[in-house]
Amino acid sequence: MFTIQSYPVAVLFCFVTMICWGSWANTQKLAEKSWRFELFYWDYVAGILLMSLFFAFTLGSLGSTGRSFVEDLQQADANSLRSAFIGGVVFNLANILLIAAISIAGMSVAFPVGIGIALIWGVLDNYLKIPTGDATLIFTGVALIAVGIIFNAIAYRRLTTANTGNKSAVSTKGLVLSIVAGILMAQFYGFVVNSMVVDFTQPEPGRLTPYTAIVLFSTGIFVSNFLFNTVLMRMPVQGNPVRYTDYFAGDFKSHITGILGGVIWCIGMAFSIIASESAGPAVSYGLGQGAVLVAAIWGVFIWKEFKTAPPGTNALLYLMFAFFLVGLALLIYSKMAPVETV
Repeated sequence: MFTIQSYPVAVLFCFVTMICWGSWANTQKLAEKSWRFELFYWDYVAGILLMSLFFAFTLGSLGSTGRSFVEDLQQADANSLRSAFIGGVVFNLANILLIAAISIAGMSVAFPVGIGIALIWGVLDNYLKIPTGDATLIFTGVALIAVGIIFNAIAYRRLTTANTGNKSAVSTKGLVLSIVAGILMAQFYGFVVNSMVVDFTQPEPGRLTPYTAIVLFSTGIFVSNFLFNTVLMRMPVQGNPVRYTDYFAGDFKSHITGILGGVIWCIGMAFSIIASESAGPAVSYGLGQGAVLVAAIWGVFIWKEFKTAPPGTNALLYLMFAFFLVGLALLIYSKMAPVETV
């Protein structure tokens, strides 16, 4: 089983997570012109499950460190299996709501608000469970990210007001969905961490190694999707209801785009979990959720979601980026700050 013992390498893995988690939604943006996100999501979920199995039978089964995937699955106790599975269910509900928010409010709004809330809540929750790193630096970093979210919300209000000519017409649906998604998103990582062993190289019995946890987590996403996404197809947040026959009528390009989105997200999840032993769950999760910065860059500079915003809005966006960058830098440094004495 492949593991990481170096903090700098763990940080590098977290940056890969950040890029993956902040970029997968581009596949949904590419598909949305001809493919409803409810239909896109079936392929996205399939991509996550397939990639988790790929990791399990490769990195999770090769080498002499820890336990192989099949061996680990056979010895796991019910509580660990249940915890990882529930993590997938919670994530799936949160992510469906996030994608719905993206379709209404755009990447540069839904990600900073939803994932920003998830980052703040998730980092604090994971730190309280497994305190790793300098608490002052971690909490200061989180506070700066919160300020960045406020700047983004102000910029979004200016954009919507300019487009509608009415301050009271600021879209509440996209913001509300983003907030609810963020609160739920903050919970899933803790369920996965609680299912896992503490020492990846010498795993204790009953609990899961990271690769097995990811497979159970992905299974929870896949199974729960038959409930959550079916309800959303029949009662969509935007547009007319869609049917299963619409999904099977999709072309190859539409399906492969969704699968690619799931593969990209799962790579990020796997790298985050693998890095969590060396970086600590709070730092690993926090850096990964720095995806909000990556997504905002996509939304602002590539998809031009703020091109109709009034003068002065760009300054707010740049302040958002600055606060996010400084906050993320403090999260990274929080693990290096303590000086060990001999």
